[in-house]
Amino acid sequence: MRFTEIGQQLRAYRLESGLRAEEIAARLGVSRAALYRYEKGEVIKLDTVNRLAEMLKISPLSLLGIGVEYYNRPIGFFERLRQVEETADQILQVSFPLAYLTSSDELDAIEADLFAEAAAEAGAERAAARATAEQVLSILAERKRMFRMRRPSIIAMLSSGAILRFLQQGVGQGMARSESLRQRARAVARTEMENIANLMTAEPMGLQFGMLSGTEPSGQFQILRARDRAMLAINPFRTDTIPHLQAGVAMITGADEAVAAHQRVAEAMWREAIKGPAAAQELRGLLAAH
Repeated sequence: MRFTEIGQQLRAYRLESGLRAEEIAARLGVSRAALYRYEKGEVIKLDTVNRLAEMLKISPLSLLGIGVEYYNRPIGFFERLRQVEETADQILQVSFPLAYLTSSDELDAIEADLFAEAAAEAGAERAAARATAEQVLSILAERKRMFRMRRPSIIAMLSSGAILRFLQQGVGQGMARSESLRQRARAVARTEMENIANLMTAEPMGLQFGMLSGTEPSGQFQILRARDRAMLAINPFRTDTIPHLQAGVAMITGADEAVAAHQRVAEAMWREAIKGPAAAQELRGLLAAH
């Protein structure tokens, strides 16, 4: 068993469950320090794995990294994605309207303000909403920090339809926002798209964008390749939507057939995508129209 990976998945599923470390440790009959050691990769007994899986309402095989991992809360999925990204050398993704890891710090700042405003209006759930938002923002910040340090290559395909909606509605589209925040959100969305257009023109080493202007993809996914394996992540969650109110089921798997099937789809999309300066021109046309 790969105890480090079991520990990583334990942390992701703990965040997913919403249970505090103290609660899980107490139910297991161990100290909180012991639980944190498990999460850092200390040897864990199979009986303990089974008890943890039952407590977290998941399959023991999922906790062992065998089969498919499912997450129905952004916090658990983003944490697990952060872990997989830490060893990835190449990321191939179909995402809309942007590739989060390449986004600016201004996007994180406006998301923090959006979440704070939403939490303030959450009534009795205010404290829980604020705590969840802070955890998610911390995980997102760590993902971006690690990307900037390691610089894995990224091939990202963006939907022109999703970009158009992003420009029209701004960051946090679909959320209730104050007028001042809505105006800032639209300005930041525009800045993000201008940055991507510049990257498309410059074509820096290890970073490629393609524009999908035909039929919009039905969902977002990433294939993350490391030296010894590839993982598929299917993502229904947005980074700019209130974490505690998002509904969906995310999935991560290393199954060869799942990775290969999505690889074929991504390669077909990439062949049809507009790339380089032509894509930049297309994106700037959308910017000029809005």
